[in-house]
Amino acid sequence: MKQKTKYVCNSCGYETTKWLGKCPACEGWNTLEEALIRTEKSVRSISSGHAKPLALNEVDVTDYRRISCDIRELDRVLGGGVVRGSLVLVGGDPGIGKSTLLLQLAANLEKTETLLYVSGEESEKQLKMRADRLSEEPLSFLVLSETDITTISAALTEVHPDILIIDSIQTMYHPDITSAPGSVSQVREATLTFMHYAKENGTAVFIVGHVTKDGAIAGPKVLEHMVDCVLYFEGERNHSYRVLRAVKNRFGSTNEIGVFEMSDKGLLEVENPSLMLLEGRPEAAAGSAVVCTLEGTRPVLAEIQALISPSGFGTPRRMATGIDYNRVNLMIAVLEKRVGLNLQNQDAYVNIVGGIRLDEPAVDLGMALAIASAFRNRPIDTSLAAIGEVGLTGELRAVSQIERRLAEVVKLGFKACLIPAANTKKLRAPEGLKLLPAKNLTEALGYIL
Repeated sequence: MKQKTKYVCNSCGYETTKWLGKCPACEGWNTLEEALIRTEKSVRSISSGHAKPLALNEVDVTDYRRISCDIRELDRVLGGGVVRGSLVLVGGDPGIGKSTLLLQLAANLEKTETLLYVSGEESEKQLKMRADRLSEEPLSFLVLSETDITTISAALTEVHPDILIIDSIQTMYHPDITSAPGSVSQVREATLTFMHYAKENGTAVFIVGHVTKDGAIAGPKVLEHMVDCVLYFEGERNHSYRVLRAVKNRFGSTNEIGVFEMSDKGLLEVENPSLMLLEGRPEAAAGSAVVCTLEGTRPVLAEIQALISPSGFGTPRRMATGIDYNRVNLMIAVLEKRVGLNLQNQDAYVNIVGGIRLDEPAVDLGMALAIASAFRNRPIDTSLAAIGEVGLTGELRAVSQIERRLAEVVKLGFKACLIPAANTKKLRAPEGLKLLPAKNLTEALGYIL
């Protein structure tokens, strides 16, 4: 018997029994999507059979140990490994390496865990060909090429896997919903089905999600609320380096990143991203500065490049790649007002080398130095790094975990480092590193100009 359906607005949640072109509540056009009407019998519990409240200290979690992926960068981002019963969403642009990463995960765990790889985009033969290309040894984990959720659920009942990989959630469909695969109702129903299975059976589920042209996970926003962990795979397709970043993680920090390099044998781990980001740095070039940012517990050195040239238009151009555009405008305004650099008729271009994105305020000082160096056409010493947040009055504010950052600076062979004077209190400077403390931006620029 076919289940009854209703129509739900994507924007405001308005429900109706028939389809309407315009939502009566929010007045949005073409926002109504078909969804199943869940009866009391169809609503499943994720309480593992417990119908009464439990004291939190009486809950047994001994069987919910973490599973190491044998991929250190992935373990770092997940918070120490895969948690049993968790639902992990992996998103990224097409061709960025999502399926490759999960195939390597399957190859590492097949000897210790029962693993099922469900593909809605490739046949079993195509999966076999890709696995042979990435692995020298023959792989024996279970694969299933299917998009029907009911068929997949029957296979799960038979196999009972420890790890389940769904590639991708946009190809899955429920036969009782008439809308096409990838629609809001289909994606929501498929994710809910796999979420219940993960919680009831303790199976770790990885879901691949496509992204829109704006970079967001395709489908309803509730998809990201339902899962336990959301990972974004970032990077330019023309570059070999990829960055795995957690934007939501119920079992670990969201500040960690994992760095990989794409090769013909799959994704290779990059243990020292700083070396990668500073590779090929120009010698004695104006507009280049090195900063130390903190990604979770990992200090990373990156190069900021700036190009300043006279503008041929009434309004100068401002461009930023890998850093917040508004932050660049703010630094230019501070350099004009507090330092006296006449940048109001200059085009400014700021770029973070290596294809990564820096969001931490501790890179302010390095960005300001790069802009000033490019404007004055004076190169910054290649053995000098800069760490510090710049305020609107031009003062340098203290940053966190300065000793860990300085240790990374010394490790990469730098001889001097510009830091805020407020960070020098009770600071144990690493041996072989000269510290250049400054109270404001004017003092900091005095060291290089």
